[in-house]
Amino acid sequence: MPRTATRPGFWCECWTEKIGGRQPPTLFGSFDAYSAVEANNWVATILRTISPALDTAASQEAWTRLHDDRIDTRRALLRRKPWTVSITHVSTRITWTVRPALFLPMAHRRAMELPSCAYDFKPHRTHATD
Repeated sequence: MPRTATRPGFWCECWTEKIGGRQPPTLFGSFDAYSAVEANNWVATILRTISPALDTAASQEAWTRLHDDRIDTRRALLRRKPWTVSITHVSTRITWTVRPALFLPMAHRRAMELPSCAYDFKPHRTHATD
């Protein structure tokens, strides 16, 4: 029986929510990072990208997180501790979470036969629109 080795990493998510809204937060995106540096860079890249579009207070908060809090962030991730950062822009809160995770390798199908139904799938043809 083959041995399944897990790989340590981080599961990163970006959530948005309307402040004072009645709906729960919405998952905007996720990312699997295989190192603390990669997880930290994922959040930092997004913050750098969106900061020009944020209001003044939110933009300043983003740059504070990027520069002043960078060392604390990296320490937490290197200790494999969960980490969260939120930015509020007008009436929307954007929250990034980074949590330690163990990733399982994907199974390859070269050594096994697929079930017969796998060959029944026929992709839909795309139709040109006028």
